[in-house]
Amino acid sequence: MDKLRGMETFIAVVESGSFIGAATRLEMSAVMVGKYIAQLEARLGTRLLERNTRRQSLTDAGRVYYDEAKRVIEQLGIAESAVERLRTAPAGTLRVSAPTSFGGCVIAPLAATFLQSWPEVRVELDLTNRLVDLVEEGIDLAIRIGEIHQQDLVARYLCAYRMVICAAPDYLARHGTPQTPADLVDHLCLSHTVWTARNEWRLPGVEGEVRWKRDAILRCNDGYGLRMAACAGAGLLLQPEVLVEEELKNGKLIRVLESFTPAPRPVHLLWRQDLRPLPKLTQFIAHLTAQAGEPN
Repeated sequence: MDKLRGMETFIAVVESGSFIGAATRLEMSAVMVGKYIAQLEARLGTRLLERNTRRQSLTDAGRVYYDEAKRVIEQLGIAESAVERLRTAPAGTLRVSAPTSFGGCVIAPLAATFLQSWPEVRVELDLTNRLVDLVEEGIDLAIRIGEIHQQDLVARYLCAYRMVICAAPDYLARHGTPQTPADLVDHLCLSHTVWTARNEWRLPGVEGEVRWKRDAILRCNDGYGLRMAACAGAGLLLQPEVLVEEELKNGKLIRVLESFTPAPRPVHLLWRQDLRPLPKLTQFIAHLTAQAGEPN
């Protein structure tokens, strides 16, 4: 027996005063109403209704069950209404994972403007370079840099992740401007501590690839720290363009070796497959695409 249907039938019998009244209310036969009540009483092991040819009344157990069943059905209605609201307009908590630098510079400001348009949404933005598991960790949307090889997720291209080599005007005045990657041997370079021989950036050279200098004068585990050091004239910096965009615009940093920067990598939006994704996700994806997207 469907427990919820049994509860609804019992409530209808009590409130309408008869099996016939309940049958009309629930659009079923009076015989079916009787079957639901009989099955309900058998499962509970007690009588809920005292009935004869003239009237029916609740037993003590029936009064208790009616009150609790009524509360359950009301809560179910509240729950269903809450879910329906989530499906009609963006609302609820949206969990987003993004790479540290790109997430801080691009996704965080766009999340702020999104929240201004949809105040019923709450965004939890996790900035990490770790590849999160969307299913196990309950992530609604992940931003990934690089090629995507996961067939169980939906992926949409967002934009290119471009790198730039730059330095402060003061540094270039003291050490000169490099013209080719081979000139790096005579320059002071800054490096991120996550770079290794396996994953460091490689610069396209005239004859094959020339690796970014590994004997850096300064290493740091934070892109912001490296940016500040570069602005202070510490050396050449290889960083994502979005991280130093403002400094490039105001002249605190100058582009160098523009013909030898690493090839851009694709940025993708990833989310779990769902035939009916919630508006909070679809609207956020649309917002990111409109504000930061570009043709593939």
